[in-house]
Amino acid sequence: MKRFLCLALLGVGGFWLDVAEAVAQAAPAAATATAAASSTSVTGQLTQLVLGLLLVLGLIFFLAWLLRRVQNATPGGRQAIEILGTRALGPRDRLLLVQVGKEQILIGHTPGNLTALHVMNEPVEVSTPARQAQPEFAQRLMELLGKDQKDKS
Repeated sequence: MKRFLCLALLGVGGFWLDVAEAVAQAAPAAATATAAASSTSVTGQLTQLVLGLLLVLGLIFFLAWLLRRVQNATPGGRQAIEILGTRALGPRDRLLLVQVGKEQILIGHTPGNLTALHVMNEPVEVSTPARQAQPEFAQRLMELLGKDQKDKS
């Protein structure tokens, strides 16, 4: 029985020595293949990273566009509360002229507070331009893109 165990251990040990020798011979070839595969892998990972980033940015811009479209779509075209005008008093303070139904209210807005300053006895006539003024940057961008705002109407 001892003899059988010794032969078995020698056989297993020999087997493991053969495996270790085969692995040692294959290691340089595997290292070369791994280096080639890792450079391909790095390129693939970088491409995947860039495409993923572009997908996320595209999704953000699409959701922002969709949010603007949904917010501007009101049933009947008019809201019950409208901001007729604003005036900045400082970097964080402003005055708002708000129309609620047939009443106009002058509101003071600070970062943590809204205060009704005055309820108008006679509504102030606010002229609404046919086309809202666009910032200069937006107009310039539209010109560069070759889009005329008159075509929108």
